[in-house]
Amino acid sequence: MTAQLVLPLEWPFRYAREDFVVGPPNAEAVGLIDAWPRWSAATLYGPSGSGKTHLAHVWAERAGARLLEAQALAAASIAPGEALAVENVDAAPLGREAESVLFALIERGGALLLTGLQPPSAWPAALPDLASRFRALTAFPLWAPNDELLEALARKLFADRQLAVPETVVTQMIRSLERSPAAIRDFVARADAAALARKSAVTPALIRELLAQSGS
Repeated sequence: MTAQLVLPLEWPFRYAREDFVVGPPNAEAVGLIDAWPRWSAATLYGPSGSGKTHLAHVWAERAGARLLEAQALAAASIAPGEALAVENVDAAPLGREAESVLFALIERGGALLLTGLQPPSAWPAALPDLASRFRALTAFPLWAPNDELLEALARKLFADRQLAVPETVVTQMIRSLERSPAAIRDFVARADAAALARKSAVTPALIRELLAQSGS
């Protein structure tokens, strides 16, 4: 059978609240976002792929905030009282100028959400006053997703593409792939493209073939 040509179109990733899959590893952090505006400044922390950026987008939409990378703070033009979500605070040393900007943002109060890999008490800071402010911040963790959460995400991603797949497909994927939402999203996109090219359904046999191709 000749495969159908599939155009390499990027499937849009949606950062809406209803698109975030909630489970035990992230329930506290989701509760923080849902509680806005009953707080002013807080932090989310957890490993890569745990959902920090998604929740930062959800909060930014609700708060009318701008998203910034922490490394961009030194060069950023920030309006007085502007609501901000500052991501990846502990990904790399910020430098004195960026640290000064971040300290001023925390000191002014108002709408501010920070994200990082580690709890803010462990974030490095050359400025002693900033280190003290980090330790005082309200912080909510997002843990690495468990099987239940990853399976729910896979089902949702297939449903978003209007693909009905058997549970055996979902189970096989979760057992074989890297345990991250990004890996699940990428694999669902591959399975969708392969099924479309072959004009077939997403079957366990197709999933096994794709997993073998990727060495999983």
